[in-house]
Amino acid sequence: MYTFVDTHCHFNDASFASDAADAIQRAVDAGVGIMLQADIDSSERESMFALVDSHSGHLRPMLGLYPGSVRSNWMDEIDALRPWQSRSDIVAIGEIGLDYHYGTEWKAQQQDAFKVQLEIACSMGLPVNIHLRDATDDFFRVLDSCKGLPLRGNLHAFSGSIETFRRLEAYGDWYVGIGGVLTFKNASIARVVRDIPLERILLETDAPYLAPTPHRGQRNEPSMIPLIAGFLASVKGTSIEEVARVTTSNAKALFNL
Repeated sequence: MYTFVDTHCHFNDASFASDAADAIQRAVDAGVGIMLQADIDSSERESMFALVDSHSGHLRPMLGLYPGSVRSNWMDEIDALRPWQSRSDIVAIGEIGLDYHYGTEWKAQQQDAFKVQLEIACSMGLPVNIHLRDATDDFFRVLDSCKGLPLRGNLHAFSGSIETFRRLEAYGDWYVGIGGVLTFKNASIARVVRDIPLERILLETDAPYLAPTPHRGQRNEPSMIPLIAGFLASVKGTSIEEVARVTTSNAKALFNL
């Protein structure tokens, strides 16, 4: 049985309310032994950690404020992270970052919240799990403003160009998360990923979102990681065993699993 890590999913989403335990077991049965739970904001955090505690053998938590949740009260949301920072099982600060897809009203606040959380990650000795959408230049500007900090992490749901990946490489120990979009017809990431070393790739689902072909449009689950891995193996001209070995090693190294 292959052993995979799903480096980004959301089991506390309402779509898993009735069968999270069953979905977790399906993932384990499919060879996905560890699943990292992304944090969104204070409205979901307690339920996310409760779920992790109920399935501590397979789930690991992140801690962070999602850019789509950043509003005028973002500093209160940052303060709400503090009581959870003492947990020893947190594997990353995430998902954090920038998202201008639906507008730029909170652009400045997103950048401020992002920078503060990069600083929190470094103070805790943790990597960051980044959500980035339609804000690439500002993402790198914020990274530049943090020069001197030992930043490391991954761009979750990476759909950027090879030029963006190479730009990211210059910032040190960074990876990209590849998920179901890789399997979509005419997806540009299927071309880009050919030039990204397997040693810099993590597997993820972003479940319940972005289910891979042939399940596109359905609820995604970590049990679908082998479909993504198999597609990645064909694109890279290697075996699914090699994809499992290398991406799992990458996840263990970055997130200290």
